[in-house]
Amino acid sequence: MENEMKFCQSCGMPLTNEILGTNADGSKNEDYCMYCYKDGKFTQDCTMDEMIEFCAQFVDEVNKNMPKPMTKDEYKGMMRQYFPMLKRWKQ
Repeated sequence: MENEMKFCQSCGMPLTNEILGTNADGSKNEDYCMYCYKDGKFTQDCTMDEMIEFCAQFVDEVNKNMPKPMTKDEYKGMMRQYFPMLKRWKQ
């Protein structure tokens, strides 16, 4: 069993069993969180930039786990580097 931390391949949120998305058959999806993926499809039809804008509103939540808080713009910059590596946004 892997202990490696997994992240949602759409929004980058740390994935735990409690928040795994679901496949069409109701089974858990190991790649996406329940906020991004439900019943076998993405909950939002959006571009990567739209997803970054959406996620940026949660910067205060993210900062609770950070040694040094980020501004919304810093967070967006970080996501712009990171998101292209995620399965959903890979070209």
